[in-house]
Formats: sequence, C-alpha cells, structure tokens
Amino acid sequence: MPLILLLIFAMVAWPFYLFTYGNSNLRHVSALSGAAATPGKTVLFAGTDQRSEDGINDGVEGQRSDSIMLVHVPESGNPSLISLPRDTYVSIPGYGNAKLNTAYSVGGPELLVATVEGLSGLTVDHYVEVGMDGISSLVDSVGGVELCLDYDVNDPMSGLVWEAGCHDSDGVQALAFTRMRYSDPLGDIGRTARQRQVIGQVMDKAISPATLFNPFRQRELVRSATTVLTVDTETDLLDLARIALPMRTIMGPNGIVGTPPIIDLNYQPGGVGSTVLLNPETVDEFFRKVADGSITQADVAANLL
Repeated sequence: MPLILLLIFAMVAWPFYLFTYGNSNLRHVSALSGAAATPGKTVLFAGTDQRSEDGINDGVEGQRSDSIMLVHVPESGNPSLISLPRDTYVSIPGYGNAKLNTAYSVGGPELLVATVEGLSGLTVDHYVEVGMDGISSLVDSVGGVELCLDYDVNDPMSGLVWEAGCHDSDGVQALAFTRMRYSDPLGDIGRTARQRQVIGQVMDKAISPATLFNPFRQRELVRSATTVLTVDTETDLLDLARIALPMRTIMGPNGIVGTPPIIDLNYQPGGVGSTVLLNPETVDEFFRKVADGSITQADVAANLL
C-alpha cells in the first residue's frame, strides 16, 4: 500500500513540478492588441534570430523576425497553419506599406501582431516567439531529429552541408537546416518550410515513449523550451500544451499547411527592395476560408508560383 501511494504521489507531483518549473522560467512580452475576439483560436508564431559572433553567421546581423506563421483553430472545420513570408508586402499601422518583418523590427511583437491582424482579419489570441538560436538545444533535448531535403547543399553562409535524402540530425545541424536560404531555390519560403519540418519533428519526439517515460529528458525538454520561447503576458505553459494538441494534427500528413496566394516573389514597389506580393483579388477570400474552417489542402497547394 505505501508503494502504491508513493507511485500516485509521484504521478501527481512530477507533472506539477514540471509545470511550476517551466512556468517560472517562461519569458513574457507585451504582444496582444486587445482587439475584439474573432471566432476560434488564433496563434501567431514568430521565429526570431539573433546573429552572434560565436554562432553560425549567414551575413545577417541583429534581431529580426525570420519566420512568421499563423495558426487558426476554427470552432468547426479545418485548422490550418499559414506561413506568411517575411518579405510579404503589407500595410503596417503607422508606417505605410513595407515588408512584413519590418513591423517586428520597428515595433516589436505588438506591431507585428497588429499588422498580421490587419492582413488576415483574425484577432491573435496567443503570441509565441521562437528564438531560432535556441533550436539547437531544443533538438538535442529530444535526442536529435530526422530531417529530409531532396537536394545536396554546401552552404557556407549557414554552415549547412547536406546530402540529398533524410538524415538523423543533432542540434547544430538542425540549426543550420533552419537558417539556410541562399542555397534554397525558393529562398525564404523554402526556409520556412524547413523550419516547420524541424518544429514538427521536435513535437513528434517530445511525445515519443523515449521522452514520455524519461523524467530527465522531460525536464531537459521543458528547460530548453522555456529558453527558446517567449510568449504574450496572458499565455502560460498550460496554454502552450493546449496549442500543441491541434498543432500535431495540422503538421501531420493530412494537415492544412501553406501560404496565402502569391502572384509575385520579386515584386519591387520601390524603396523597400524585393518583396512578396499576395494576390489582392483572392487573399481576402483565402483568409475568410481560414477563419471559418472551410480551407482545404487544395487552397494552399495552388499558392506557390
């Protein structure tokens, strides 16, 4: 009987410890706009990257939002993950038209959220910022991941050396995998797809038996995650767990993942360099489908040029 009680105590105490430990280390930032809620749940993920002298250097300096993904779980219908290219030409409140990641550069998470809300018509309920320079420790905390790329790469800017196919990758290689863009024929759009692949693989490994039944790996995963993630002031570790559940479905083989309709990957309006131009005739209808859950794989599959 005492052994059974001890086991029950351990089953309750350990998850409570992980939650308390993780929540106390989770970083918060002001991000939400306070706009009226829209139906369903909407999460904005921003992958930010801080280049440093001792890290992989791809020629980009300073803090920036390199990857922007909008996840929407409607009240009914299909949840979806929509990647918003960082160079998307958008209207930024108070700044006029510019690249989407300019919103983060000049106004931080709050302006990025407001800009994405203006583009999509969806009110963001949770903001999750992923520090890409912490991806290495997150991948290592789950024992590495299998990543796939169907062409050879030798990219000195990111440090990625890759032979076409699928390979088990440690944190250092996974970080290079997420940063490489100059050798990708799709540039930032291809890089965003690889970043999604890394995140999906980490999520799969996080709920694998090797992690679920290993308390040391569980603690390391929580430690690494709270090092990598920054969230809005109203989001806690329990909210992140709730976000992770639909994310696994979305990033599975039948998930709805893609970009808004793009008509030009090299649109040059003047003054801001090369941008990504969304189709003004179809983009509003696209986000309406995202909002009500009627979006399908066919809607996102046809969007890349």
